[in-house]
Amino acid sequence: MRGWSSALRTHGVRVLGTLALAWLAAQTCVWLATPIPWMIGPLLATALVSLMGAPTASHHRLRNVGQWVIGAALGLYFTPEVGRLVAGLWWAVALGIAWALWLGWLFGRWLLRVHTPHLGATLSPQSLRATTYFSGSIGAASEMTLLAERAGARTDLVAAAHSLRVLMVTLTVPFAMQLSGAAGAELFASPARRVDLMGLLLLGICTGLGGWVAYRLKRANPWFMGALFAAIGLTLAGQDWSALPQWLTNAAQLVIGVSLGVRFRPAFLHTAPRWLGSVALATVLMMALCAAFAWALSGLTGLHAATLVLATSPGGIAEMSITAKVLHLGVPVVTAFQACRLVAVLMLVAPMYRWFEGRQRV
Repeated sequence: MRGWSSALRTHGVRVLGTLALAWLAAQTCVWLATPIPWMIGPLLATALVSLMGAPTASHHRLRNVGQWVIGAALGLYFTPEVGRLVAGLWWAVALGIAWALWLGWLFGRWLLRVHTPHLGATLSPQSLRATTYFSGSIGAASEMTLLAERAGARTDLVAAAHSLRVLMVTLTVPFAMQLSGAAGAELFASPARRVDLMGLLLLGICTGLGGWVAYRLKRANPWFMGALFAAIGLTLAGQDWSALPQWLTNAAQLVIGVSLGVRFRPAFLHTAPRWLGSVALATVLMMALCAAFAWALSGLTGLHAATLVLATSPGGIAEMSITAKVLHLGVPVVTAFQACRLVAVLMLVAPMYRWFEGRQRV
């Protein structure tokens, strides 16, 4: 019991120290006027010191609360008018899903071809195919790693691929948006402009309940997706109880940045350097291809190209939606595209793998 209590205190000190570092990094990025400073600063600082072996730590409950807050904040953009506009873009969302599935498959096939000569000596053909396939899929890292484990893949390579991809996209895309001058092209605004204490409490209860239900149902990113859909439902019904305080959304971005940064331990750099190099190269190519796809889709929909770059980029839903919110780039469109893609990938990627495997055995 004494050892357990000591371990808890040690972990708590590590979490507090990491949060203090993250806050200082966020303040530095605010001073430097970087894009999304409250997430990029903590992410960069935490990742760097973690790679150097510092005892950083993130608490999963803080991450859950951060996702809950961001999900609720994004859901407030879905007014009835915006809901009708997004619903009218169903065909573009479907194209985005098909694009993501095809691009992920292409990424996986390329990894398989590049790494068969050296990984083929240590992995079975089936395990190698599973490793490269799930590493290429554009989905949530934890869910893709779990699916890869069930298929007999090397989960360390899968987790490393997704962590590196999300890190690169999160650090690259916001800076590209800011340098291009695209920030501020927002066509939609959150209806709730003022903070009302009682309204904020009601919003927190309803979105928290949505997150809890999603968690109990074992959904992907439950505290984000559950809060998001609860807030969307309330906003579509015309309930604009309260806005979220800026300090609260800043804190949520900070803990999300920390939760991403602590993944990068010294062992990460020793995880098949050739593998990480090829993932990095492929991620750059994927971002370029997604940007081209977004420009083409912009011509078909009339939406701002920068909004669609975020909507179709191979990053995580929380990170890309936060970028859209902070840079004022079509939050509902980005969130809708990313949320639908996440759900579709989680539903389809495993059946697609089994189908490909069945054809491989024929």
